[in-house]
Amino acid sequence: MSTATNPADEEGSALGGGRKGFRYWAPAVVAASSMFLGVLDSSMMNVAVPAIARDLDTSVSALQGAIAVYSMVMAALIIPGGSLRAAIDTKRLLVATLAVYSVGTLLAGFSWSMAVLFLGWSVIEGMAAALLLPITYSLIVENYRGSDRARAFGAVGGVTAVGVAVGPMIGGTLTTYASWRWGLIGEFFVVLGIVALTLRYLESNPSDGRIRLDVGGTVLSILGIVGVIGGSLLAGHYGWVRPLRPLVVEGALVQPLGLSPAIWCIGLGAALLVLFVQWELRQERRDRPTLVPPTVLRNRTFAAGISTFASESLFLSGFMFTVPVFLQSALGLSAFDSGVALLPFSVATLVVAVVSTGWRRYAAQKRIVQAGLVLIGAGMLLLLGQTGLDQTVSGMILPMSVIGIGLGLFTGQLVDLTMSAVPESYSDVSSGVINSLSQLGYAFGTAVVGSIQLAAFYSDVVAGATLLSNGTAVTGEERRQLAVKLEDAVETTTQAQQQAFVNGLSPDVQRQLTEIIREAMVSAQRSVFVVLVLFVLVTLLASSFLTLSKPRRGRTREPSAAPRDAEPESASDGGESGSRSGSGGE
Repeated sequence: MSTATNPADEEGSALGGGRKGFRYWAPAVVAASSMFLGVLDSSMMNVAVPAIARDLDTSVSALQGAIAVYSMVMAALIIPGGSLRAAIDTKRLLVATLAVYSVGTLLAGFSWSMAVLFLGWSVIEGMAAALLLPITYSLIVENYRGSDRARAFGAVGGVTAVGVAVGPMIGGTLTTYASWRWGLIGEFFVVLGIVALTLRYLESNPSDGRIRLDVGGTVLSILGIVGVIGGSLLAGHYGWVRPLRPLVVEGALVQPLGLSPAIWCIGLGAALLVLFVQWELRQERRDRPTLVPPTVLRNRTFAAGISTFASESLFLSGFMFTVPVFLQSALGLSAFDSGVALLPFSVATLVVAVVSTGWRRYAAQKRIVQAGLVLIGAGMLLLLGQTGLDQTVSGMILPMSVIGIGLGLFTGQLVDLTMSAVPESYSDVSSGVINSLSQLGYAFGTAVVGSIQLAAFYSDVVAGATLLSNGTAVTGEERRQLAVKLEDAVETTTQAQQQAFVNGLSPDVQRQLTEIIREAMVSAQRSVFVVLVLFVLVTLLASSFLTLSKPRRGRTREPSAAPRDAEPESASDGGESGSRSGSGGE
């Protein structure tokens, strides 16, 4: 790989000339393109959910589960997958990973059933993405320093925003005028382009190292993550704490202490993750291989950064999943129009992520991150206030732009601050931890918000239909039980049976039921935005633990080496200390 050999940080150099031509920036282009691929995939999937459900004769909740499993596979395998880079040439590993990804996206694109889509997208693509993300972050850390690294991370964040921007547009256009399948099949050609760039511009860097596998840590981390995310998936159907439905296995009721199986799975997963940390500490004391060196986790800035990342994933996943579904199901917009509605959010994220990369010279990165979170919360409150059946795409421009500006301020600065807090020798591990916890938060957030949305929707439909039929209201417990039965009935009937039932009703009743359903969707979406704002507040709280570094003005010489155990020294200078730990801070 090409690397920056000059240790000085040249602020004034243009991106194009001399030493900083395309070859110099090629690793960043490859990294950004790889990130673009993953984001494009998810954003296209979100906007096409209703169409996929119809085409494969499945439900929105089943697709919600597929999205969560995709995140679960990634979260479980990212950290173990990062250990491969210690012994495998990055160039070869990247090409092999992209080859696996192409198999998954083609299988998903040609899928003829939900099971095939699940295999291709959730499992195979998820496994490939688990290797792809650590490689992406490590390419930036290994090849750039100082402001160049900040620019590279900003570019990655910007290109990620492009994926968010064009994903709904591409997915919406293809879904509306052709088929959602073409989006997944088209990713194959994006993969070919990235492979071509990799073969042309990345240099092989064979390693004489060998994989030192931490078997116990690998098993504990995978089982812990699967337990937490698996429990979250169960919660949507069986309830979070109080059982919605009985779980029967081989004729035996599984309901320990009268609680939902979901809470037991989540608790077991959390306990295994705690045990994983203890195992890693024990491995370190005995000088044995570790999956995640405890030295990294002891770094205050890094620990606060990954916690903030995980928390951010909670609200971002819920936002990206529920908004397109609401726009298409409640307002009757096409998939293309849904993409247009998301465009101000995506464009604002892109522009701000790119232009704000140098703002750390004038303000502490922690403050920029927190300002972004405040804007995100404000934008969601604006959306909450205008959510209704009279909502228009033009009316969404302001709140969507505010959310996008906030996310643009948040993402690039937090990535740079977090990755710069640890020695460069730990770049693979640190990027793996960041992405693993992000995917964990993404899966958990999708499950939480999805279950809240569906529960609120069916509850309001039951209340409205009951009032319509006999003029009396139902109690909360009756509504809960009827909502479960209604959801079961919807999931066990075909679309043809549902349509036949509706056609058997009088036109007046059909009109009133349609109004009840649409109002229930609005009420459910409002409940979702309340939860998302609470998630933003939790993220803001997590960000308070980030180190408050001084704005970095002027030029600072790059360090030639960094101690492996360097950590922030205090709340006042921790950011600078973290940067000295192999970050190449300005």
